[in-house]
Amino acid sequence: MQKDVHTMLESSDFKALVAKRGKISTLLMILLFVFYYGYVLLIGFNKPFLAQKIGVSTTLGIPLGVGVIIASWLLTVVYVLWANSIYDPEVKRLRTKLFK
Repeated sequence: MQKDVHTMLESSDFKALVAKRGKISTLLMILLFVFYYGYVLLIGFNKPFLAQKIGVSTTLGIPLGVGVIIASWLLTVVYVLWANSIYDPEVKRLRTKLFK
């Protein structure tokens, strides 16, 4: 059994799957950082832009902040959809290949 697991960990299929997961995770993390830190930097360096009124009492900063939160949820949804449709079936295929 130990040899089979070691063989699977060294297989090109497994390494490709791990690399693919790493690329997706890194891309989504970078996007989240850009959204979040972009908003924080905007607060720090361009308060007048965020202070623009877009309604009677609402400023532009409020919907942008809500947008950052919604963007983080959407990035999570993208990852879950990818994992459910691509990653999990591939893990299942590799697992069945190992325990055949």
